[in-house]
Amino acid sequence: MREMKYDVAVIGAGPGGLAAAAAAKKQGAGKVLIIERDTAAGGILQQCIHAGFGLTYFNEELTGPEYAGRFAKRAEEAGAELMTDTMVLKLSEDGSVVCSNPQSGVIRVHAGAVVLAMGCRERTRFNLKIPGTRPAGIYTAGTAQRLINRQNEMVGKKIVILGSGDIGMIMARRMTLEGAQVEAVVEIMSYLAGLTRNKVQCLDDFGIPLLLEHTVTRIVGERRIEGVWIAAVDAHKKPLPETEHFIACDTLLLSVGLLPENELTRAAGIVMSPVTNGPEVNQYMQTSCPAVFACGNVVHVNDLADNVSTESELAGTAAAQYAAGTLPAAEGFAHCLPGRGVRYVCPQHIAVHAGSCPVRLYFRVLSPGGKTNLRAVCGQQILAERTVLRVSPGEMEHLDLDAAELGNQEIRVEAEEAER
Repeated sequence: MREMKYDVAVIGAGPGGLAAAAAAKKQGAGKVLIIERDTAAGGILQQCIHAGFGLTYFNEELTGPEYAGRFAKRAEEAGAELMTDTMVLKLSEDGSVVCSNPQSGVIRVHAGAVVLAMGCRERTRFNLKIPGTRPAGIYTAGTAQRLINRQNEMVGKKIVILGSGDIGMIMARRMTLEGAQVEAVVEIMSYLAGLTRNKVQCLDDFGIPLLLEHTVTRIVGERRIEGVWIAAVDAHKKPLPETEHFIACDTLLLSVGLLPENELTRAAGIVMSPVTNGPEVNQYMQTSCPAVFACGNVVHVNDLADNVSTESELAGTAAAQYAAGTLPAAEGFAHCLPGRGVRYVCPQHIAVHAGSCPVRLYFRVLSPGGKTNLRAVCGQQILAERTVLRVSPGEMEHLDLDAAELGNQEIRVEAEEAER
């Protein structure tokens, strides 16, 4: 087995992994390695040819490949090494990584710190257990996106999309531009799963109907899908049989949520969040295994790639500090918990020590609403608060805390409708 030694090893060369590697080098890490299972860097953004990236990070609008390309260039110019076509097989608590590629066979990488940046994957029909036959023409939205944008293969002409996630809405527009007819976007919840701007730009602007509180109840077809039955749902998300009706189509796209890629994380025994399905982290993106850091969609599914980049730079910087022995040691922990109206909070823990820096808490609300007060509280004390004009579960919110004022305590993040 070939042995290699690095200060920091990053698993994944998407925008998160590239940003983490560049930040680790900037922090002073001597040798940084990025391990990527695909044949090129860029991750999912290689197939996201639409614009809309970089609005908050670069203050300009970029396509996915342009956005990823900027971070690939940063990592390369910083001196990070990239090993593509390489699958990671095992992650150990001591920071060693076992991987394999066709050129070198099995490799063991010894690292002072590891950054997990594997991203996420889509839920499939198997996760949903939709009844019916098993014909061709059923794709996850991301698979259809890759086939069309990277392999120049059209997937269908008459489309139904289940789920109002961002990829699904973006593919509704993409299919329309390619000449297909999108019959409907069907969403089981009473609110949008993705960004409001994508509904406006991808559905409203193209006259594509959005059916809220509806779901697909059956799939019909033998060799190729011929249509789907859809129905309205009640308050318990159960289909109402009397509302069921048939929509003819030759393609069904599924945009029904994303799952962080955490098989390696779980196998390493790292503490996981049952809500996000990602590892629990502190403000340095450090997991329960001190040598392992995590960032981006492997921790929690972000709404914007810009947030992933910012979070990943934090992880890369802290990983370099840990490898060099300069990351501040925690004197205690404050635990961040979801309160009224909040689904989850990230980071879940704040390492308390002298000279603590400001900490940004990211969270999602449970339901959409208008003017809302967001606050972080400890007992009766308000640590941070702000008011926003509207909230949605599909869009991330944040609050900034002064970690220097924290001790071993519980912090609850709340979202409460403001008085009108």
